[in-house]
Amino acid sequence: MPSPGESREQTATNAVRALARVSRLLERSSGELNLAHYRVLSAVASGDERASRVARRLALGRPAISAAVDALTKRGLLIRGDVDADHRATALSLTPEGEQLLATTEAGMVEGLMALVSRTSDGDGVLESLSRLGDAIDEVMAQRSAGSR
Repeated sequence: MPSPGESREQTATNAVRALARVSRLLERSSGELNLAHYRVLSAVASGDERASRVARRLALGRPAISAAVDALTKRGLLIRGDVDADHRATALSLTPEGEQLLATTEAGMVEGLMALVSRTSDGDGVLESLSRLGDAIDEVMAQRSAGSR
């Protein structure tokens, strides 16, 4: 809902700017992981075990995913495996170290986000809206993926 005297477009512009600033806050809270590597680990932890699915979910090309997977594998945070039905595909899973780093990273990010939303008039509503925004992003990415096939 726009503030008094503010158009919906201006409210949307302000929201975009706030989200860009929040991403920087989250990155600062992410410790050892940059946001790109965090996104890959969180996608794998959420059940996207194939690199191609991670790429689609994150709207990244294969080279970007390959580079991230290589870096995370070298750091001992991801393991590559074979997919039973498809020997060309690669299954990804987190190592115990990857699980621990992801949990630590997310705890720091959640702490930073909670401190931020507590300064709004409706912190719980903000969190709920952001969660729904994540669901909407997943829907859009699924539609794009289905349309490109």
